[in-house]
Amino acid sequence: MLPSAPSPVAIGITVFRPDAAQVAALSARVAAETRPTIVFDNGGLPASAAAQLSEHGARVLSAGDNIGIGGALDAIARAAMEAGAAQVLLLDQDAAFTPGQVSELEAALARLRSVSPPPAVVGPRPEAAPGRKAPSYPRRPDVPDGGSLVPVEFLATSGSLIDLAAYARIGPFRSDFFIDGVDLEWCFRAWNRGYGCWMETGTALPHRVGGGVIRSTWLGIEMPRQPLFRMGAYLRNSVYAWRLPHVPRRWKLRQAAYLPLQALLYWADSGCRPSVLAHLAGAVLDGLRGRLGRPKGLS
Repeated sequence: MLPSAPSPVAIGITVFRPDAAQVAALSARVAAETRPTIVFDNGGLPASAAAQLSEHGARVLSAGDNIGIGGALDAIARAAMEAGAAQVLLLDQDAAFTPGQVSELEAALARLRSVSPPPAVVGPRPEAAPGRKAPSYPRRPDVPDGGSLVPVEFLATSGSLIDLAAYARIGPFRSDFFIDGVDLEWCFRAWNRGYGCWMETGTALPHRVGGGVIRSTWLGIEMPRQPLFRMGAYLRNSVYAWRLPHVPRRWKLRQAAYLPLQALLYWADSGCRPSVLAHLAGAVLDGLRGRLGRPKGLS
C-alpha cells in the first residue's frame, strides 16, 4: 500500500513482460525510493515479483490484461491523486532515472508556476541509449525559453512529471490509441487548453525505444526498428490525428510528408515483404476510418 501521508510527487511505472534483469532493477528502485510508487502491470509481471514490490511499499495495479499505455497511465494518475500527490512522474520499465533527477524536475515545475501558460508537464532532455534512437521534441513556436527550460510541442511520457491539477482539466490519455502517439496527442491537447509542455535541458534520460535503428542516407531519415504491430499503430494513430482540431496544421503537414517515407523505409528494412506492406496499408486505412483500439498483430 502507498504511504498514508501525502507526498508532492508519486512515481508511476508501467511494465509489460519484463525480463529478470528489469524485474530486479525495478525491485531495487522501489526499495530505495522514498516517494510513493505505483506500478501498473500491463501483463507478464510474475506474481512473486508483484508480491515483492508490494512488500517494498509499492502499490501494484493490474487490469488482468494489456490495456495499452494510455489506460495504464490513467490508472496511475488516478491512484496518485487518490494518494494525495500533486504531481506524478511517469516511467517505463527501462527508465534509469534517479531520485535526484526527480527533484530536479520538481524544482523545474515550481519555477514554471509564474509563467503563462501554466505548465502541464516537464520532462528531461532525451538521449539515445546505445544502439537506439532518441525521440526529438520540436520547439513550440512563439513561446520564449525559461533559462534551461524549453517549450516543446510534446514529450515522451517516460520521464515526464505531470501536474495532476492540470491533468484533471486537460483530460485523460487516449486509451484507444493504445500505445503510439498517446503522449503526442495529450500534449497537443494540453497546449490547446491553455497549458504548456516543457523540457528541462539540464537533466537527461536515455531512451530505449525499439530494437535498433533503421537508417536511410538517401531519404535522410532514421527511425526506431519496431515490431510490425507497433509500426502499424504508429501509422494508424498518426493518420487518425489529422482529424483532431487541437493537433496543429503544421504538424499534420509535416506528418503527411514524413509518414510515407517512414513506411517505405520500414518496408524496405523488412525485405519488401508483401505481407508487411499489406499490414501497413491496412493500418493507414484504419486510421482514416477511425478504427482504433488494440493494434492488429499484438499477441
